[in-house]
Amino acid sequence: MSSQPDHSLLIRSPIDGSELGRVPITPLASLPGVIERSERAFESWREVPAPRRGELVRLFGEELRATKDSLAALVTQEAGKVTSEGQGEVQEMIDICDFAVGLSRQLYGLTIVSERPGHRMMETWQPLGPCLVISAFNFPVAVWAWNAALALVCGNSVIWKPSEKTPLTALATQQIFERAVARFGAQAPEGLMQCVIGGAVHGERLVDSPKIPLVSATGSTRMGGVVAPRVAARFGRCILELGGNNAMIVAPSADLDMATRAIVFSAVGTAGQRCTTLRRLIVHRSIRNALLERLKKAYGSLRIGDPRQSGTLVGPLIDQTAGERMQHALAVARAEGGVVHGGQWRRAGVPEGGCYVEPALVEMPAQSAIVREETFAPILYVLEYDTLDEAIALQNAVSQGLSSCIFTLDLREAERFLAASGSDCGIANVNIGPSGAEIGGAFGGEKATGGGRESGSDSWKGYMRRQTATVNYSAALPLAQGVSFDL
Repeated sequence: MSSQPDHSLLIRSPIDGSELGRVPITPLASLPGVIERSERAFESWREVPAPRRGELVRLFGEELRATKDSLAALVTQEAGKVTSEGQGEVQEMIDICDFAVGLSRQLYGLTIVSERPGHRMMETWQPLGPCLVISAFNFPVAVWAWNAALALVCGNSVIWKPSEKTPLTALATQQIFERAVARFGAQAPEGLMQCVIGGAVHGERLVDSPKIPLVSATGSTRMGGVVAPRVAARFGRCILELGGNNAMIVAPSADLDMATRAIVFSAVGTAGQRCTTLRRLIVHRSIRNALLERLKKAYGSLRIGDPRQSGTLVGPLIDQTAGERMQHALAVARAEGGVVHGGQWRRAGVPEGGCYVEPALVEMPAQSAIVREETFAPILYVLEYDTLDEAIALQNAVSQGLSSCIFTLDLREAERFLAASGSDCGIANVNIGPSGAEIGGAFGGEKATGGGRESGSDSWKGYMRRQTATVNYSAALPLAQGVSFDL
């Protein structure tokens, strides 16, 4: 069990290392009180009709619209995202609020035919309880919003433990939420949304609490390997969004102009620090050289630097450690027979104090150990294939199973990729990259990605408990399965 003294976090911008502020760490001794307030808030909030709960989320969406530019600027400042990506992240928050408002009138159950005369069966979804959301630095507010908006309309309270690298955006979002609460009125109980600032020990204390029935955690596969057994040991529930080692297959019929654009955005957007970042490019042997030349030219034109400046496409890595891990991975790739293009530290023309790198293209002779490992940086490994079966096998031969895609104009290839024997990932796209998921679909992956689903579709069911009820409106008491038990 790790330990951490109670003090303040010094927050520096990855752009230039400048101090953004100091944030008080939540005292460990106060965590039982946080959990107790969340319990009390849940007991009150679950009695509020779901459409009324949706009204609070609607107001929160309005407040986000009013503060979009300032919150997005803070995302850029604290996480290092380019301006358009910071804006897009806040827009994602607004979008999930809109989705959740509609959902608040659609928390449907089922009516089920009973085999017993004079009986009716029904399935109802009930609020679950306090929900813990552990978010990562790379999407400091959007992924939290995926969880929080749904949890709230489902009747739950929320405790947020943001990354210790990006607490300012969390605290700003909490203030925006409180404005919505003030407009909503007294039906929103105190403690409905709470933010806990701290490190691993804070997460451990919250994860271990039997009073928190759901833990939604975003982060590394290593982190998920710690969280999941602890929650399971107390029979809690997890929504895990963990590592991704995402691949694109480029078939001979592919539109190479479209593929090139999709590859570059997916591989270098957010400086390669998305869970859906493209990390493996599996190209048919017949078009490999042509596509590589396009990519080298595109990579050579990338503007790397201050993410606040117009035209910048690649901002900084989150910290020096991330840059060192990238350099280590490239050294290993070279030792395993890889030919590296780019990947150097960028010192000139970028703000001093930040960690800037040139995105790397790495031609690999095979899918070696380093290729199968996720490195959270802009490294794209290039492999080649002869048959589609070979390409799909390469794609699936990693421990992660988040996002995948194929570029092809061949209908048979597209459908084969989407079939049960095709991609084994939670997300499978045709003629678009693996990045940039919309909130309408369930987001998440299989295998070491954790199996969790957030955002759209029926992901809301993860925040509720299913209850099957049978009503006997007859004057008899028949038993199911023809059982006789006469007294």
